[in-house]
Amino acid sequence: MATVDSSASDRKRVPAAERRDALVQAAVHEFAHGGLYGTPVDRIARRVGVAQPYVFSLFGSKRELFLAAVQRGFDRVAETFAEAAVRFQAGDEPDAADTLDAMGHAYIEMLASERDVLMLQHHAYAACEDPVIRERVRGCFAGLITHVQRLSGAEAERVDDFFRHGMWLNVAAAMGVEDLSAGCEWVRERQAD
Repeated sequence: MATVDSSASDRKRVPAAERRDALVQAAVHEFAHGGLYGTPVDRIARRVGVAQPYVFSLFGSKRELFLAAVQRGFDRVAETFAEAAVRFQAGDEPDAADTLDAMGHAYIEMLASERDVLMLQHHAYAACEDPVIRERVRGCFAGLITHVQRLSGAEAERVDDFFRHGMWLNVAAAMGVEDLSAGCEWVRERQAD
C-alpha cells in the first residue's frame, strides 16, 4: 500500500498568475541589485519558493523575466505620477504649483522609499545593448512621456525639462547624494583630493 506524503497534500496550490506576480516582484528586487547579467534566475526562484524550471515555464527566458520586472518598474513610476495628478486636482498638494510639479514631488518621495525601482531603471538602461531590451525600454520610456504629457497638459519643452531633471535625480539618488552640481559640497571635497 502506497503512503501519502502529508506535507505535499497539506501545501496549498498557488495559481500560476499569483506565482508569476510573485516572481516579477522578486525579480524587481534581485535585478535591481545584480542587473540582468549578474542575477541568477535560481536566486529569484528561491526567493519565491519555486524551482528554476518553473520560472522558465512561466517566462521562457531570463530576458523575458527581466523585461517583466522592468515593465513593473515603469508601471510603478506611471502609477506614482497618476496618483500625484489626482491628489493635485483634489487640492491635496498645496506645495505644488501645478500637476507636473506635484508629479515631481511624488517622484522624489518614490526615489527615497522605493530604491529597487530606481536601481532597476539604471539596470534597464544599462542592458539596452541587447536590441530586444532596448526596444522594450524605449517603448516604456516613450509611454511614460506620453503619460506625463496627458496627465499634466504641459507643453513638450516643459515635459522634456521634467524628464531631464528626473534623470539627474536618478543619478543623484543612486549615488546617495542630494546635489550633483559642480559647486556642491561632496564634489568640492573630492576635487581637493
